[in-house]
Amino acid sequence: MAESAGTSAEQPRTWVGPTAGQRLDLLCRTESIAIVGASAKPSRASNFVATYLLSSSPYRVYFVNPREKEILGHPVHASLDDLPEVPDVVDAFRRDEDLPAVAEDAVRVGAKALWLQLGSWNEEAAAIAEAGGLEVVMDRCLKIEHARFHGGLNLAGFNTGVISSKRQTLA
Repeated sequence: MAESAGTSAEQPRTWVGPTAGQRLDLLCRTESIAIVGASAKPSRASNFVATYLLSSSPYRVYFVNPREKEILGHPVHASLDDLPEVPDVVDAFRRDEDLPAVAEDAVRVGAKALWLQLGSWNEEAAAIAEAGGLEVVMDRCLKIEHARFHGGLNLAGFNTGVISSKRQTLA
């Protein structure tokens, strides 16, 4: 997760992200995901997302971190350039100031989308990615979005059987 969300008073949010339908479409078209900034530490959000994606999604998941060798039994690559294929989605778990460089890398390797995790907001990175033809999602968790669209929120303790603003009547 990002150290700084880049939402100070000096940096108002002007970028408008994709709708829920557009995010669902992106996830349905996705076959491979590269997690940039992946961590072997189970307490890190990137590890939690990776665990979910490996166990509950059809995606080919790749890990990118020059300081790690193996995460969850999978090899870790030093950069996006080292992956065995071009990822459809680059899911970034990096500090705010590192996100423009991640966007540049994603454009250079030919990824289709840049996904900035919950708490990450960087309009410069979004502009770089969009100028390079990538779709962009910011300040959303890929795991939560996948789970919400594919009925997996119950894995986190949410009862997704009925969506309503009314209180449930217990018999």
